Amino acid sequence: MTTTRENPPSAFLLGGDLPVSRMGFGAMRLPAREIAGPANDPETSAAVLRRAVELGVNHIDTAWFYFHEGLSANGLIRRVLRPYAEDLVLAAKVGPVRHPDGSWGAPAGPRELVAGVHRTLRELGRDRLDLVYLRLHEDDDATSAERFGALAALREEGLIRHLGLSNTTTGLLAGAQRIAPVAAVQNMYGLFHRRNPDVLDACTEQGIAFVPFFSLESLGRQEPSEPLARIAARHEATAAQVKLAWTMARSPVVLPIPGTSSVAHVEDNIAAADLLLDPEDLAALDALPG
Repeated sequence: MTTTRENPPSAFLLGGDLPVSRMGFGAMRLPAREIAGPANDPETSAAVLRRAVELGVNHIDTAWFYFHEGLSANGLIRRVLRPYAEDLVLAAKVGPVRHPDGSWGAPAGPRELVAGVHRTLRELGRDRLDLVYLRLHEDDDATSAERFGALAALREEGLIRHLGLSNTTTGLLAGAQRIAPVAAVQNMYGLFHRRNPDVLDACTEQGIAFVPFFSLESLGRQEPSEPLARIAARHEATAAQVKLAWTMARSPVVLPIPGTSSVAHVEDNIAAADLLLDPEDLAALDALPG
């Protein structure tokens, strides 16, 4: 893989005080490749997590509801990485309710959100969480203030360092900011699904971390072979690496968290942080239907 110009800053100051690598790691696929299973081999998943940290990742995104049968992302993180490095930033999500059999319940109310934070603290073996996202849902226009307020109260208690929103809009972001500072936003975003660009713009303007999930997905769409394949070949990179590099080039606040259950893939994903696309590459990719 080749680069074409000097590398940009490789770190971002999350919340103004936590330096994190711009390429992070999402733990959703550690228990199982798909949320419904089958379960992964625990030692393979442990090796993936260990390799990500060896390659410089210090921003890991997890959630208590990332589990399959007896294997959970939080349990793997605790087993493999504890005692935690001082610079390791663990971000967690609360909001959905998931039952032990893997089925999903109604979105969590304030009391369940608080329980989810305490559960995450226990599972990770930490006294405070670096970042907690409220995962929003389509009815949150009416309930987001109360739910976000419950997390803001935990922040005041010292159990949470920074707060974030997931699946948000600019309106919901502004509403949350009237309650407490928002350090990060986690939305679906990638080359072939450029949703809510106004949210990315707002984060860029305010210096809020924008953490895209599913950056490598096409959401069932047929991907055009050109110019993606041509650009990848010229840089001796993979199509996935080009997608990640394009995403990072959108704004200096973008912190991708690609997840995988493969050691080879985690190595490729992290290497994408060093892939610098030139203006012609970016213009050609920008022109693709998103």
